[in-house]
Amino acid sequence: MVDPAAAVAPTSEWERAVRERLVGGDEHALCECYDQYSSFVYGLAFRVIGDTRAAEDVTQDVFLHLWERPEAFDPGRGVLRTWLGTLAHRRAVDLVRREEARRRRAARDAAQPTCTPDVEEMAFALVAAERVRAALATLPAEQREAIDLAYFGGKTYREVAVALGIPEGTAKSRLRLGLRRIAGALEAGRPGEGR
Repeated sequence: MVDPAAAVAPTSEWERAVRERLVGGDEHALCECYDQYSSFVYGLAFRVIGDTRAAEDVTQDVFLHLWERPEAFDPGRGVLRTWLGTLAHRRAVDLVRREEARRRRAARDAAQPTCTPDVEEMAFALVAAERVRAALATLPAEQREAIDLAYFGGKTYREVAVALGIPEGTAKSRLRLGLRRIAGALEAGRPGEGR
């Protein structure tokens, strides 16, 4: 009868020792692993990605992971080469997926129509603004000054009262009367209405 434990590829004593050295923070152990397996990891990543720089990045990432988390490699479960290859393959596939998702987002964003301003709407807004300015110019100075402070200066009626040195009720009245006159002037100037 075959022992199931013997069916698993045996991990070499070197791999067990190098893992312990990595766990202990031995940089030379990382150099040994890199020297032994970097071309394998790079080749695997390059076959998946097809890009030299990206394959180099994946290789660096795999060995950085080995350095930062050497305890993640369990010699009792397999050999170091297989573990590094699995890491390289996963990271390469993830990179390809991220790049593909980025390309799809870019294509989707490029396909979306850009919002162009409605020329008729812009023209109407310019005409309306000009009419408001003209109506504002016909107001008595005290009403025009109150409206300027409130609507173009962003002040409340209380702040208008303080700025002009008048009671709050007077500020409210000037604003209300000025706005009514502007509204009346705009209504009277509409084509086809009230003529």
